[in-house]
Amino acid sequence: MKTKKTKKKKQSKLRKFIKYFFITCLILGLVGSVALGGVILAMIKTTPELNLNSVLVLDEPSVLYDSEGQLMDEAPTLLKRETVSIKDIPDDLKYAFISIEDERFLTHNGIDYKRLVGIVYTNVKKIFSNEEGLHGASTITQQLIKNTVLTNEVSVKRKVQEMYLATQLEKALSKDEILEAYLNTINLGGNVHGVQKAAERYFNKNDLNDLTLIECAYLAGVTQHPYKYSVFIDYAKENPDVYIRRTKNVIGKMKENNHITEAEYTQAIKDLDDGKLQESFKLNQSTNVSNKLNYEWFSRPTMEQVKKDLMKAYNYTSEDVERLLMYGGLQIYTTMDRNLQSEAQKIINDSKYFGSKQSGDINDPNAVVQPQASAVVMDYRTGEVKTIIGGRGNQPANSYNRATSSSFRRAVGSTIKPLTVYSPAIDTKQLTAGSVIEDSPLSKELQKKYNNYNPQNVVKGQYRGYVTLKEALTRSINLVAVKVEDQIGLKTGIEYGEKFGLTLSDRDKSSISALSLGQIDGATTLQMSAAYGTFGNNGILTSPILYTKVVDKTGRVLLENKAATKKVLSPQSAYVMYELLKGPVYETGGTAGRARAAMGKMPIAGKTGSSSDFKDLWFCGLTPYYSGSVWIGDDKQASLSGTGVGSGTAAQILSEIMAVAHKNLEVKDIPQPQGIVKATVCKDSGLLPSELCTRDPRGSRLLTTYFIEGTVPTKMCDIHVEASINKANNKLATANTPAHLIVNKIFIKRNYKPSVKLLDAAYVLPTEYDDTHSVPSVDPITPGDNDDRDNKTDPIVDPNDILPDNENDNDNNNSNENDNEDHNNNNDTNENRDKNSNEIEP
Repeated sequence: MKTKKTKKKKQSKLRKFIKYFFITCLILGLVGSVALGGVILAMIKTTPELNLNSVLVLDEPSVLYDSEGQLMDEAPTLLKRETVSIKDIPDDLKYAFISIEDERFLTHNGIDYKRLVGIVYTNVKKIFSNEEGLHGASTITQQLIKNTVLTNEVSVKRKVQEMYLATQLEKALSKDEILEAYLNTINLGGNVHGVQKAAERYFNKNDLNDLTLIECAYLAGVTQHPYKYSVFIDYAKENPDVYIRRTKNVIGKMKENNHITEAEYTQAIKDLDDGKLQESFKLNQSTNVSNKLNYEWFSRPTMEQVKKDLMKAYNYTSEDVERLLMYGGLQIYTTMDRNLQSEAQKIINDSKYFGSKQSGDINDPNAVVQPQASAVVMDYRTGEVKTIIGGRGNQPANSYNRATSSSFRRAVGSTIKPLTVYSPAIDTKQLTAGSVIEDSPLSKELQKKYNNYNPQNVVKGQYRGYVTLKEALTRSINLVAVKVEDQIGLKTGIEYGEKFGLTLSDRDKSSISALSLGQIDGATTLQMSAAYGTFGNNGILTSPILYTKVVDKTGRVLLENKAATKKVLSPQSAYVMYELLKGPVYETGGTAGRARAAMGKMPIAGKTGSSSDFKDLWFCGLTPYYSGSVWIGDDKQASLSGTGVGSGTAAQILSEIMAVAHKNLEVKDIPQPQGIVKATVCKDSGLLPSELCTRDPRGSRLLTTYFIEGTVPTKMCDIHVEASINKANNKLATANTPAHLIVNKIFIKRNYKPSVKLLDAAYVLPTEYDDTHSVPSVDPITPGDNDDRDNKTDPIVDPNDILPDNENDNDNNNSNENDNEDHNNNNDTNENRDKNSNEIEP
């Protein structure tokens, strides 16, 4: 008895457990359903209103506006989509699409619930069995909504909204109207949209009624995967069995749904097996639509930036954004200054800048003249690019954009020095504008450190001796740049170069010639313009933007574009560099004198550069308003040596373009930030000047420049000394030197014997004593001098052999032959790059 009672109790407990379990599950299910319903309701509430014009008005190409909101360009397409009435579409074509895409289209209300449940079940099985190729359950109505009102964004919210709008559309339009709109918008491979153009492009048939059954089935089959089944694509051409199988599936579904007879099905399959579909392809690639844009150089990179941003913001595919640009009616508001764009193109087309060895007709729309050039001007505070000139002449559509294309990056020469050499040295406070570095050949140890690298200067064999960092930048002295790069370290140079936005390859990063003299694999004028803007923007790099917003045809803002910013330098370092970059433009001996040609009183600062054999000529600069850069070169990288074109030409061109950009703007300068002081140092020591520095035979050796607060030197100059010499032989006077031959002079010290003659050698303290009678018993040098010279003799240097400090300057206002101060005489082979990299100006 006890056993029976125990069994009953156990069964009772089990029943209670099952009962409560199912009640709990039911409650949880109800709660979950309510919660899910709430989420779905929220998604539906945020669904955009159904705009029937978005569905029915199909031919709305995207348009671009300039910075003033004026129409500038219409987005190009390979073909204009041509709409066709449902009355002119044959039944075979209509039912081919219905059978394979939405077999219950004629009976459902926009959502095929039966198919939806079946697809969910099928996909769950595939997930658990790790099978690939999940299926979708979109009806033709849903696809139409996606293609015209919504997007291909991959999200639950978008799918819910799509289903909701599909039911609304079914209430607003008839089945024929929905099918007509669908067949006129569907993507059928490449840029082919709609069945009318598809028939023309695939089969060269203008009348849809001329299509055969297998041709109709083929077109319907392409829809699922245009980039797999379209014979425009190489994959389909090489694998015809793929689209043949797909076409057979369509034929089979048409028979299954009683849209064709058994006999028609059998004949169609036979035709496919006999290769008649391949025979029917008569790909018509011709088009009468011109793809040339009014503002080719600006509009195309703008559309590329829009495409990239749409894909990032909405998870669009490349096909999605192509479709949106083609007939989505997008309104793209660009940053282009129309007047500046037009005037800049005229300036860069002007043959007067490009010497006597030009080739090609500048007015021929199919010709590409040489040499070529590119230019960019941007507002470095907002990032808005005002003009992009991608080349000279009226070139064909889709020509290389030499200003923005990453595949057209060129070596930048000495324009890299402010980015990877001098600004890092100042920002890390290792050097100042007044620091002195000796312009002389690299030591044997330093050459060995860099694989026997032995660079040369602007003029081969000329070495100036002691120079300040300011003078080194003004004159673009290569050896100083290399020594500074070594001092700060390649790692630091790389770090700053990348912060400035340069793209450095592994080869660049291992090469001191690349980092100090600009023999990098390359940069674009857009990159260089943005980089130089940093010096005017308190050390902040602002990424270039080509548009401000994108609006769809319903008025909804899809994108609002704001430039990204990144701190590269301190405000103080940026300001010091800006002032230093005025040197090449305004100082005697500066390499960019022609940059001030058209600017009037508006200040401009910048740096010239040129690469091996004068293949690439550059000027990059900035004003208180804008930054910009100009590149000149031959597309085939032929040398421009001897053509009369130089980096000074690039400086003049940018000056002319900037003059247009600054018309009617207030003349002002970049404000000085706090933490900057002005101080005077000695040009030969970089230290605080002594009274001797003003009595140098060359004149006063004082330099007044800007310093970051706390970096002004505190020691007194120890390079200038006063000594008594025998004026007859320029030797140090002794007690035995006749009094009438003794004179006191100011010299500079050098504590080693250079292997070559330096230009300041005539002013160096002699090391030989006057030996007219005997060795002196007293040192004639001024008491207090701590000279550590040895007693070895130097050859006497005739002061007449040394040019005065202000001679031998290449004033760029005089001749084009003096423009190329920054030439890198490099062999282009990787193993010789460091050994032979020299910047030489003719």
